[in-house]
Amino acid sequence: MKEIVLDTETTGISTKEGHRIVEIGCIELENLIPTKNKFHCYLNPERKVSEKALEVHGYTDEFLVTQKKFSEIGEQFLEFIKDKRLIIHNADFDLGHLNNELAILGKNKIDNDIVDTLILARDKFPGSPVSLDALCKRYRIDNSKRTQHTALIDCDLLAKVYVNLLDQKEPTLNFQNEETKINQNNNITVNYYKKVILPNADELKKHKEYLKNNLKKNFFN
Repeated sequence: MKEIVLDTETTGISTKEGHRIVEIGCIELENLIPTKNKFHCYLNPERKVSEKALEVHGYTDEFLVTQKKFSEIGEQFLEFIKDKRLIIHNADFDLGHLNNELAILGKNKIDNDIVDTLILARDKFPGSPVSLDALCKRYRIDNSKRTQHTALIDCDLLAKVYVNLLDQKEPTLNFQNEETKINQNNNITVNYYKKVILPNADELKKHKEYLKNNLKKNFFN
């Protein structure tokens, strides 16, 4: 299954106040493993960045005015996420801004399946902090590069958090002896693989000799 971990940065909180997107980051997952497919762009929001937003992501008006407008990348973005489940932390915020940008272009709202990791985390850890930083700390994920919020770094961290929230620690490549594990939260099926390598007769003999020569108490005849 292919999924897209998605994050945006904006000029401010509310679209009702005219705030717009300044950055979109997407990382593709296949069976919970990141692929090489990414989508990333900075955007000219055609307005000023609020002071609070500037403190969060650090993107200045001078930098953003040189970037493409959403109208120039909209189709490419929609094609990248087409028919794929979207993994978003606090999905209402990001979808609200994305749908606002699409509405400005006269396009329909995003109708992909959505997994909101904020809701997953609240269900799993009721009463505990569930920000992205808090979840990184809980799962011992290194977020030292996150000195400011940037979409691609946040996507990379969220992908790792998402796997942990699903209790799937090591999704692997397609080897032999497949085992299937079903996550009960959202019915995602994840394939795990075990390859058992048994010692041959010569290796067993050498191991036995090693034990005879190195154990103080010899139980071998």
